[in-house]
Amino acid sequence: MLPRLEIVRRLRPVDLVAPGAVHVDTDAAGEVAMPAVAPYVAAITTGLDGPVALHLGGRRFAACLADGSVSLDVPGAGTLRSRRFHRAEDPTALGVTLTGTHVTAWSREASGWVARARHDLRETFDTRDEETLAGLRVELPEGGGTAGRFGQLGLRDTRFVTGEDGRPIRDDGAFWLTATSAGPGFFDTAHTSVWRLDPDALALTHTADLFFRRPDRPGVFGDHATHLVRTDGGWLVATSTWGDFEAPTTRAGRRTPVGLRVTLAESGSDLLRGAHVLDTRELPLPVDGLASIATWDPHLVRRDGGWLVGFVSARRFFDFHPALAAGPALDELRLLGAATDRTATEGTTLVEVDGRVTVLASDGRDSRRGQRARFPAYDLTMAETGTLDAPYPTNLPWPTLAQVDDGWLMVTFNGRPEGGKLLGYGTHGDLVVMRSR
Repeated sequence: MLPRLEIVRRLRPVDLVAPGAVHVDTDAAGEVAMPAVAPYVAAITTGLDGPVALHLGGRRFAACLADGSVSLDVPGAGTLRSRRFHRAEDPTALGVTLTGTHVTAWSREASGWVARARHDLRETFDTRDEETLAGLRVELPEGGGTAGRFGQLGLRDTRFVTGEDGRPIRDDGAFWLTATSAGPGFFDTAHTSVWRLDPDALALTHTADLFFRRPDRPGVFGDHATHLVRTDGGWLVATSTWGDFEAPTTRAGRRTPVGLRVTLAESGSDLLRGAHVLDTRELPLPVDGLASIATWDPHLVRRDGGWLVGFVSARRFFDFHPALAAGPALDELRLLGAATDRTATEGTTLVEVDGRVTVLASDGRDSRRGQRARFPAYDLTMAETGTLDAPYPTNLPWPTLAQVDDGWLMVTFNGRPEGGKLLGYGTHGDLVVMRSR
């Protein structure tokens, strides 16, 4: 049995430019080449008298500040201002970001970075083309500025980086985490990041970003909800194709499928550091009898010569539940069970407790009565065996657990937004750290 867990720390790193991924840092005005591997970049300046801009594919995307009003210049769309949220309050810096297909203008104020204008380029411009990204340039005004890979507004979908046996790997006592780095909007503005966590000081350091090529589409995607597994020969990376997810449309009263699924990558590079673009193939998850239109949230553990894979299956958006598969190889999986009585449960996680693998998940607050705001535990047939005794933050926090010398550590998240009212859902959350008592 797992002991009671209590919240001991909340962490919220917010960075438009990731501190460890600065490629331009200058006090001079002008244009500077900054080749990018993925469409997740940012430029910021304290020089408020001139625009800060990204030049990509012959287009110029510029954030400007005039008389306290922030605007965004977009070729073909003109100068854009939010009707309700364009006015900055005592700004000290100006920024522009590209996250997936979304370009956003920002002002830094007393409350932090606030989005003041945003535009989606998906219908007019392919931001994911690698050749185009290699020609990226940034434009800075008098006083210069800083540019590099986009950081994050919040962190969610946390997983410990593990070995094949499911045990978290450690480096000089520290753990490693993958997380979804929230962008300025819905899921398609986020991407996968890697973090080093000191379990004693509870200090968090951003060390890497992972991006993905799809087996069936060109370009680089910010797919996320990722599990990173160290193998004898390198790494396995299982992720969910959230990087171009749009809210599904309704036709004749039914939700239409959007192709959301799980992919798998292999790499011999050091994925704990730097920026990486990984080639993927589809991870074939068995969903026989589940009326499944989508899968996500993979978690992989090698056990008794084979693989266990936890995941989430959706009957429609948003009606989803945890499931478990097993097989001698990752392309030979069979379904062991699924908690089909659930309608808003995800974050399927495999953890060894007292020598046995337990399946944990997260019952969201939109679940049925009696199944809300809790962490259910299952056996390997997906029969419920109990619940994890822990506080349940807002949103859909995952039960991400590691055993430490003096007990258990849990790293999860909440639904607190960031970046201002313009952005809507998707900018969460705080990293919520718990310890056993």
